[in-house]
Amino acid sequence: MGLAVGLDTGNVLGSFRISQDWLLGFVSSIISAPNGNEDFKLSEPLPLQPSTLSVSTPPAEWTSLFDTASSAEAERRLDALVGEVVRGFLDQRAIHPPQPPEAQSAPFGAVAIPVSPQDPDRYLDELRERVVKHSTQVSSPHFVGHMTTALPYFMRSLSRLLVAMNQNPVKVETADAVTPLERHVLGAFHRLVYAQDDRFYARHAQAAESTLGMVASGGTVANLTALWVARNRRLGPDGDFSGVLAAGLPAALRHYGFEEAVVVGSTLMHYSLEKAADVLGIGRANLVKVELDSRHRIRTDRLRETLVRLRERKRCVLALVGIAGTTDSGAVDPLDEMADLAREHGIHFHVDAAWGGPTLFSERHARLLRGIERSDSATFDGHKQLYCPMGVGLALFRDPGAAATIEARAEYIIRTNSLDLGRRALEGSRPAMALYLHAALHLLGRQGLGWLIDEGLRKTRHFAERIKARPEFELLCDPQLDVLLYRYVPKPFRAGARQGALDAAQQNAIGEVNRRIQERQTRAGRSFISRTSLDPARFGTAAPIVALRAVLANPLTTEVDLDAVLDEQAALGAAERA
Repeated sequence: MGLAVGLDTGNVLGSFRISQDWLLGFVSSIISAPNGNEDFKLSEPLPLQPSTLSVSTPPAEWTSLFDTASSAEAERRLDALVGEVVRGFLDQRAIHPPQPPEAQSAPFGAVAIPVSPQDPDRYLDELRERVVKHSTQVSSPHFVGHMTTALPYFMRSLSRLLVAMNQNPVKVETADAVTPLERHVLGAFHRLVYAQDDRFYARHAQAAESTLGMVASGGTVANLTALWVARNRRLGPDGDFSGVLAAGLPAALRHYGFEEAVVVGSTLMHYSLEKAADVLGIGRANLVKVELDSRHRIRTDRLRETLVRLRERKRCVLALVGIAGTTDSGAVDPLDEMADLAREHGIHFHVDAAWGGPTLFSERHARLLRGIERSDSATFDGHKQLYCPMGVGLALFRDPGAAATIEARAEYIIRTNSLDLGRRALEGSRPAMALYLHAALHLLGRQGLGWLIDEGLRKTRHFAERIKARPEFELLCDPQLDVLLYRYVPKPFRAGARQGALDAAQQNAIGEVNRRIQERQTRAGRSFISRTSLDPARFGTAAPIVALRAVLANPLTTEVDLDAVLDEQAALGAAERA
């Protein structure tokens, strides 16, 4: 038997408790009732008494934290202090203070929630000492190892505006003006990739039934969203079958006569696609990876063989993934050829352009992405070469109706035929990150974004030439975009490296030296280069190759900075014993 007691206190404010005597009598009446499973209805209201545990009126200083008028002066003062902290952080030259990782976590060893509110000035001082002073300076011109870089100044100011507005684009009712702004941004990027005419965008950009894309919190969610749409389109409703969205993956595969579902791409597919395979229920083992050519691109001859084999074995290919800028080397797959194969086999063609997509802004280099306009979906990542803060991704769809296959509704918030952006998105409540993309498009423009791409590629080629000119370094592949792989070669192994005659032991020895160089350079904190491990099959070697990895998208990085990075590595290498 279950019992629910509902209380109606009208408009009375405060907290109340039920009289103990009344409650005991009420429980006794239930126990002695002839039919214990009957519902009970109270003929009289509950005798409520004021509770001795009533919450007192909150202190005025607590409510003032939320009141713009009463907190205005305190906010101006805190803004000024935050500005000093920001300037001090951005002006520091070092990547981070030289210290072991355990020293950074020491201040956070004790885990406890403060009982009383802390003074904001004191809190900011603690943040500066414990966090800001020890944070990675990704804006430094010597930080050239990851796909995170300096931001234009206006992004810092706009982030404050975004927080102050606190809009939630899941629903028009919580984002009246931001909703059409986001649709405008999605239309602009759709046009960049798919180049439809004015009539197309006049019809679809602001139409409730059309979805040109989605803003997501990063490239990982954008990739997952694209594959989600691909899965639901491939295994959608069919006659009496309700489709994978309603029936689930096993039932969908049985209905369509398949044994398994797979996603196909190169061995350099981003690890976010492994997450997507997991979340979508196909399993990471069914992410079919095709080998690479000498330029780190998918081999289309092997891809053709793979697709034929999968069809013969009754494997359902949900999507073929092309990469426009691999994360380890910046390689661009032959997208045009992949589009041909996708069309031939009736497969959804997705292009992961999280890194390389903005290359389309460059008149000089946009050709490197030829074929992306034939994709069914494409992913961009705003924090990379669109120079936005973290947490901004884009999933674009060539067909404005494709995302209807993942639509969800809730009468209290997401309704049929509404403009609500949450109808066809994985995420619900989220910040209005489209504002950052809108700012990048308008405050940098095509020319500015194109110049940033051109500069990054120019400096990458310069860096490649500097590496080739120094005998202690080896360029491991010609760069296609603005990511570059190379390594330091100790003197005893340089002749063998030039002749391609190193055995596995020698390759491993060189790899250990490069690991130590990268680790020591990172600990020193003056500059930063990342590292990766390359498949020996790409180079015809007997052991994996440890590569130093440079990412040259920071507009503050100069040729002098790049020479300084090489000089430091050469000095570290000379001190090593292979």
